[in-house]
Amino acid sequence: MNSFLRNLSPSNQVALLFVVVFGLLAIISVVAFVMALRDHREDDVYTQKLREFSRLLRTSWAMTTVFWVGWALGETVATVLFGLVAFFALREFITLSPTRKGDHRSLVLAFFVVLPVQFAMVITRSFNLFTVFIPVYVFLLLPVVSALAGDTQRFLERNAKLQWGIVVCVYGCSHVPALLLLNFPQYQGKNAFLVFFLVFVVQSCMIVQHLVGRKLKRPPSAPDVSKSFNWTSWMIAVVVGSLLGGLMAGLTPFKPAQAVAMAFIACVSGSLGHLVMKALKRDRGIPNWGKRGIGVTGASGLLDRVDALFFAAPVFFHSVRWYFGV
Repeated sequence: MNSFLRNLSPSNQVALLFVVVFGLLAIISVVAFVMALRDHREDDVYTQKLREFSRLLRTSWAMTTVFWVGWALGETVATVLFGLVAFFALREFITLSPTRKGDHRSLVLAFFVVLPVQFAMVITRSFNLFTVFIPVYVFLLLPVVSALAGDTQRFLERNAKLQWGIVVCVYGCSHVPALLLLNFPQYQGKNAFLVFFLVFVVQSCMIVQHLVGRKLKRPPSAPDVSKSFNWTSWMIAVVVGSLLGGLMAGLTPFKPAQAVAMAFIACVSGSLGHLVMKALKRDRGIPNWGKRGIGVTGASGLLDRVDALFFAAPVFFHSVRWYFGV
């Protein structure tokens, strides 16, 4: 099997990865459909959990399809697709945060100038500029635009909210397609594996943390932020995610020990970033980022599904680029 995989071209190896992923999703979808055929009452807890799982499954299909279309049509299209994801994530963030008339110019600037410029710099591989564009230039420019609007009511809060949204939804998201453009020696055409590595270890960490937290039933470490977060389950999840990263070293340009270290960095930043986003939601008085504002698990919106990835991506990207000098 190993010799067969090594003899495949890089594009065929990536194509095989998507065949496996889509095959697993198809099998899980069939099992979920069969389980849904069972007769249950509308208020049955089992039915509610099955519906929530179906929503998660649909999101998995959508995100995998985005990855596949982006890879199939090229790096530029992939970056544009992630730009659309960032657009809808930022809209979701802003929609559930109150704005005033004085914010309209800043919002137009964020959606129709900052976002496309950031992703354009990814496409052109202007890594040095895209690294500092939002944290430095946009950070200073947005308050100026708001000040010129002449509305000083809750000025600091309104600008901080918009800056947070841009950093998480635009800056964080832009680093995912940027991984496709890193130039590793003898790794040309395989960068889709690097994106898969990041997504897989982060999501595995989040799932393990949720399952272990429910199994151990330890008191939450930050009960006002999350009822499910505790340090024991978090440490177990980070260790499991890091070890899974080590097992996936063959898909990456990393050696096993390097893969464990990079997976550790991604798991820590992603899981703690998810906790930060929960704190932001609690501050806004909402259980999730979805339009309806209701949910059993608080995972009904786009941001709930990708916030950990958005936090992990820039930390992972710059750690890889700094350590390997690419």
